[in-house]
Amino acid sequence: MASEKELYISTDEEADPNSCYLQKFRLYETRSNFYMIGRDKNRTIWRVLKIDRLEPSELHILEDCTTYSEIECYDLLRRIHEGNQCTGGLTFVTTCYGIVGFIKFLGPYYMLLITKRRKIGAISGHTIYAIAKSEMIPIPNSTVRSKMAYSKNENRYKKLLGTVDLTKDFFFSYSYHVMRSLQKNLCDNKTGESLYETMFVWNEFLTRGIRNNLKNTLWTVALAYGFFKQVKLSVSGRDFNLTLIARRSRHFAGTRYLKRGVNEKGRVANDVETEQIVFEDSPKGCSMQISSVVQNRGSIPLFWSQETSRLNIKPDIILSKKDPNYEATRLHFENLVKRYGNPILILNLIKTRERKPRETILRAEFANALRFINKSLTVENHLRFLHWDLHRHSTSKATNVLAQLGKVAEYALNVTGIFYCQITPSLKPEGLLNCSYYEENSASKCSTDNISSGNEHCFDLEKEDSNGCGSGDASGDHHVKPPTFQRGVLRSNCIDCLDRTNVAQYAHGLGALGRQLHALGLLDSPIINLDNPLAEDLMALYETMGDTLALQYGGSAAHNKIFSERRGQWKAATQSQEFFRTIQRFYSNTCMDPEKQNAINVFLGYFQPQPGKPELWELDSDQHHNVGWHVPKLAEENIRSFIKRSLSDGNIICERDSTEVTTGVSNEEPLSGKLHGGNTGLSESTPEMSSCESDMSYCRQLFKDVLEDQCPESNHICYDDHGDACTCSNFLDVDWLSSSGNSCEEEIYERSITSLSSENVVDGLKLDTTTSTSESNPSMREREQNGREITHDDTRGAFSESFSNWVTHGAILLH
Repeated sequence: MASEKELYISTDEEADPNSCYLQKFRLYETRSNFYMIGRDKNRTIWRVLKIDRLEPSELHILEDCTTYSEIECYDLLRRIHEGNQCTGGLTFVTTCYGIVGFIKFLGPYYMLLITKRRKIGAISGHTIYAIAKSEMIPIPNSTVRSKMAYSKNENRYKKLLGTVDLTKDFFFSYSYHVMRSLQKNLCDNKTGESLYETMFVWNEFLTRGIRNNLKNTLWTVALAYGFFKQVKLSVSGRDFNLTLIARRSRHFAGTRYLKRGVNEKGRVANDVETEQIVFEDSPKGCSMQISSVVQNRGSIPLFWSQETSRLNIKPDIILSKKDPNYEATRLHFENLVKRYGNPILILNLIKTRERKPRETILRAEFANALRFINKSLTVENHLRFLHWDLHRHSTSKATNVLAQLGKVAEYALNVTGIFYCQITPSLKPEGLLNCSYYEENSASKCSTDNISSGNEHCFDLEKEDSNGCGSGDASGDHHVKPPTFQRGVLRSNCIDCLDRTNVAQYAHGLGALGRQLHALGLLDSPIINLDNPLAEDLMALYETMGDTLALQYGGSAAHNKIFSERRGQWKAATQSQEFFRTIQRFYSNTCMDPEKQNAINVFLGYFQPQPGKPELWELDSDQHHNVGWHVPKLAEENIRSFIKRSLSDGNIICERDSTEVTTGVSNEEPLSGKLHGGNTGLSESTPEMSSCESDMSYCRQLFKDVLEDQCPESNHICYDDHGDACTCSNFLDVDWLSSSGNSCEEEIYERSITSLSSENVVDGLKLDTTTSTSESNPSMREREQNGREITHDDTRGAFSESFSNWVTHGAILLH
């Protein structure tokens, strides 16, 4: 148990936290050097950085280790000016708010600066900023540059990099680690360079040279990319702050058809961590309550690809068999365990049946991969999965999709828990990270290796608040509440991980919001009804996030049909909106994505130009190639790397990559090593998970502290068009999930009525597990003869058949 000394840091002894961060800079130049002057927020600490301008192709940076006062700093600048009078003296260039990084193409180095910023939110007093304006400045002076051999390719690379708009969807903070979740920030005290090497820092490559040279991050800012939005909402007359953050991984990053599936390192395309933070403002000197929940989305971790075509709006899915033992898939889930701990819950939303097999191919293979991996794991460490066809259920008038997804969210939250803690006055605002919420010795106790899914806690925090302030709950309790922790994560995916996935993430976010507000004492019940105004406010927030992420990866705003119908939007308007977004996405994918992918590869350092080597645009595409070259010398590093490309890699991956730094608070052993026992970190009340063998599946009926019933094989077995078996779920009973009471009605191709039991009961709720003959799905023999299932699409009623076939099935437009 942590002592009071470990949890409370004296305010009197605490140094000014702002002294650790330089937040405003002024750039000056002489003929031979750039001089950057940086100061802290309170104008008490001034530092000087010198950058050599005489070297044409190398980066030489020198940091003055002296800490100056304001008067001393300006005196230094005066002396520099006087010493360079013969060459023009010292000239002011620009005010800036941090260095984004340095980059070199075929000529000189360039420096990327933030010249304007705007505040977009604050977390526990830590201000979060977006970039309002940036500038790229060449390092060598004009005389040196005039002697360099410029080519048209240099300007083309500059223009290409300029297409990465830093003013859109990038965000940063000087004092808060935006690349990490709140729980990770509070449970360990990682700082400095190691944070830049995490997967959510997009300028890791751009800052590598200066970080390696100076061995600090004082002059740079770490940029996260994705989505950040903070709003103030009200419940029961009390205001609270809701923050929604999406962090896009820089690994395997790119555009829709050029980045699919997984690469050999287990990194998936469109990997996004979503965090929902809730806190209530508290008076100065009083403790503050704060809560967060994290979920994940990412491409199906198999080797698969799609080739763009200007004549086919829905290209065929190509599944590679190059990884029969699913090693890359295993690596991906091992990484999730390291980041979030166990259990890993997988919600797969792709289609069950199609006229032309596309998604069903991946569905069956993904189920096989999960079953294969689970065979090598202990039962408590099994990957828990649910295959649920969101598209089919959303077209059924009898199905309330959001309500059913809410049930999945309820189960997931019961298992993983949420993060909640109470921050004492001495730790807020900026002291939150500087002093570390927990001392080093107690932080180890806080590791997710030793905590439950929010039902147990590491520390006995039920101590009196020394300032006499209430904890913020409705009862006015003046005690510090014990913290709870999230362990494990819900991973959702569809094909693109955009439209359907966003609906599922909203349902999970709504379930989490109820628990968060309940933990903060703002709600008496942890349940928020879909008709509650808070649900509408949250839906608007997730819809905005979905549009932003879809534009980044897919080229258009998200398809929000379910949200639009929930709001009661006119059906014709919804259909028109969906149609135009389909066309916009199709155009972007076929015409714009190759250049967009090239820009991302240059920004992230996955392609580094070399004289005499092929230029980036001379390569055919971002897939199906193997090319090698030398990477230019960066600072004191001389790195050799080459490009690898293959089917679902859809990538240009440097062989040499910065070491992956575990960003989670868990030190989980690899999945392959969990064969004989192991700590699940779950509370005793968490139900154990049944094993999933190739010829037997166990259905889970879980609702809070529910009964567990073993179901026969035929009860929840799905088949793809090739006859491969895959279970719908190994942790959640689909009978209970279905609001209509039909057992996996839309999910199962074949079922045996005699094997079903009508006695399954969950919390006293009797489940209807019978189905009429007319409702039964075709037999295996019929499917083998027909080769495919025939489905009907709603678009047929609104448009001509030829147009519907084009939009829905990818037929040729000019038919």
